[in-house]
Amino acid sequence: MKRVIVLAGICAGILGSMDAGAKTLEDVLKEKGVITEEDYKEVTKVKPFDYKLGKGFTFTSQDEKFQLSIGGRMQFRYTFADKEIGQDTSQWDAKRVRLWAQGYAYYKDLTYNLEFDPRVLATSDTTKGLITAYMDYKIVDEAQVRVGQFKDCFGRQEVISDGALEFVDRSPVAEAFRHGYDIGATLYGKIAGGLATYNVGVFGGAGQTRTRSSNDNAFFARVAVNPLGDMAYSEGDLDVSKKPLLSIGANYLRNTINKLTATTVDSAASNVSGWIGTTLGTATDKIYTDSYGADLAFKWMGLSLQGEYLLGQAEVRSTGDLKRAHGFYTQAGYMIIPKKLGVAFRYSYLDPNRDNANDTKTEQIGAVSYYFDKHNLKVQADVANIHTQTMTTPTDDMQYRVQAQIIF
Repeated sequence: MKRVIVLAGICAGILGSMDAGAKTLEDVLKEKGVITEEDYKEVTKVKPFDYKLGKGFTFTSQDEKFQLSIGGRMQFRYTFADKEIGQDTSQWDAKRVRLWAQGYAYYKDLTYNLEFDPRVLATSDTTKGLITAYMDYKIVDEAQVRVGQFKDCFGRQEVISDGALEFVDRSPVAEAFRHGYDIGATLYGKIAGGLATYNVGVFGGAGQTRTRSSNDNAFFARVAVNPLGDMAYSEGDLDVSKKPLLSIGANYLRNTINKLTATTVDSAASNVSGWIGTTLGTATDKIYTDSYGADLAFKWMGLSLQGEYLLGQAEVRSTGDLKRAHGFYTQAGYMIIPKKLGVAFRYSYLDPNRDNANDTKTEQIGAVSYYFDKHNLKVQADVANIHTQTMTTPTDDMQYRVQAQIIF
């Protein structure tokens, strides 16, 4: 019997290498009752070397105390901007090229993750070449600790990987309020099997692969309630959920920005170049920023709905001057062909300074996506009208994008 089981495992490996997305032979044999649960476990026990689509190539030590998975992701994009004023642009870009290594060491509850962008490392701005570098320890599902460089949990669309979107990229609102990657520590967990999740932590506040010498830090917190069951952070209902899923979230972020000169700061956080800008305050000033957000997501039978409202306030210490911003987006998607073809529409509104009139920006965008293997292999295209309101010459620019993605 054992020989039959071993032979079945070898056949499964061959078939798996031919089609990583198909069921393995041992899965089929188990479903048909040809082999028992015990036989199934023996065949599928940890292998020294394995591959799974989307998870990469995995190496495991014989004593199973160490494991390393190596993989990557690439996005290739074409963008044509039909501008109402000024020169039209046509751009080809390798938008994101990521290589990653992850696994566990000594204990399966002690995991690590390292991700970098070799394309960025090849340029002069090497600080953004290192994406993530952290280690996790799971005490229980309800309490896990992460330390290192990683993305904060401010904003649902920011938490979602840019490789798991319904559109070619995130909304202008999410981009304006994002803090991005930073170095710090967080406590997070799932409660009651995912009916609720939370994240609370502290960052250095200087941004991606940067540190600063002041005693200022950034603090963040996020909580999400999933009353109908755990919902993964990804856009689109690719699996065509048989039961409805609902997630309601809220988050908060506080950071202090130290001015070095009238137009430069010690923080590389993305929101400095977003809604806050670099001209607020004077040289050697401090700017205290508070950002808040609420979001909702729903999935059922191929339909996906998502919306988010974000607002922020920045206060100059020396003068008490305030700058306030807010924005929202709402989007809907539907799988026309389950697991293969989907469409989506999004509307975004951003007011980067609520005390100034005629400075808003809106986006109306439609997208179509074809999924060869979920988000692991897909082609997306979207068309957007981007309206920029000004006092003198408001503009309506058209944007056309096509993007191909592969995760391996």
